[in-house]
Amino acid sequence: MKKIAAMIALGLACAASVPATAHESAAKHGGIVKSAGDLSFELVNKDGKTTIYVEDHDATVPTAGASGTLTVLKGAQKSETALAAGPGNTLVAKDAVRLEAGNKVVARIALPNKAAVSVRFAIK
Repeated sequence: MKKIAAMIALGLACAASVPATAHESAAKHGGIVKSAGDLSFELVNKDGKTTIYVEDHDATVPTAGASGTLTVLKGAQKSETALAAGPGNTLVAKDAVRLEAGNKVVARIALPNKAAVSVRFAIK
C-alpha cells in the first residue's frame, strides 16, 4: 500500500512540474507564439509588416471576416492600430508597427463564430 501511495505522489509531482503550454508550439514564421482560448497566435514583424497567424492544433484557422486591434506598449507610451483579415489564416496590421525589445503587445481579435480573445506578447 505504501508503494502505491508513493507512486501516486511521484506521478502527481511529475505532472505538476510540466509547464502548461496549451497550444503553443514552435514558431513557423519566425515570430512569437502565444495561446488564447483554444487557438495559437504567432506575431511576426518583418519587412515593415506586422502579421498574426492563427492556428488551432496546427491546423490553420481562416480569418475571413475577422478584425481586431493591436496595441503596443513602450513604457508609458501606447500606440494602437487596426487588424484586418489577410490571406488564409492571417490578420494584418493596417499601419506600420515598430516593435522593439521591451515592448508589450496586446492583440484583441474577433473571429467569426468565436468569442473575442486578447493575446499578450512580450518582445525580447
